[in-house]
Amino acid sequence: MLSILITQFVVLWAVIDPVGSVPVYLSQTQHLSAKQRRLVALKAVGIATGVLLFFLIAGQLLLEAMQIPLPAFQAAGGLVLLLFALTMIFGESKPEQETKLSEEVSHSDLADLAVYPLAIPSIASPGAMMAIVMLTDNSRYAVMDQAITAGIMIVVMVITLLLLLGATKIQKVIGNVGAAIISRVMGLILAAVAVSNLLQGIRDFYL
Repeated sequence: MLSILITQFVVLWAVIDPVGSVPVYLSQTQHLSAKQRRLVALKAVGIATGVLLFFLIAGQLLLEAMQIPLPAFQAAGGLVLLLFALTMIFGESKPEQETKLSEEVSHSDLADLAVYPLAIPSIASPGAMMAIVMLTDNSRYAVMDQAITAGIMIVVMVITLLLLLGATKIQKVIGNVGAAIISRVMGLILAAVAVSNLLQGIRDFYL
């Protein structure tokens, strides 16, 4: 039982990637006040948790109802993740451009920022959605097992929130240049993971 819990934790940690969300959060919130950053972090983690819980409860039923096989969902998720990774690599992230942004940010702007790219696809990534669906397969796991998976996922999300709330201190250490470098390095890693998911989904679809 313990080995299963550890395995699920490792899988969910890898696909949600709390550490990898930190540079995304830093690059998108450097122009905000400390209070606004906390609000964005809370909203992003809350939205991502809701999305993953939805896929945990209804993801498999939804895919089956639409007659979408898991490999096709994995390939589509990989493509979306690849596009986002490319924006991290080639997108503008210069600190001087961020200082041009208005310091007056409305609540709707904060909500939009929390949804994309933080909640989706950084935290609740296509890979995380797919992993949740697969780890709670109704034909293989009982309701109690699925509840345990949900608990493990929530633990990972709490850790993600703590890392985001502490990201300002991380920024003071690494600076704007460091955040930009980390963002691009993480973009390369995300691109590799995305291509792997895309190719694996295509392969499994035709097997």
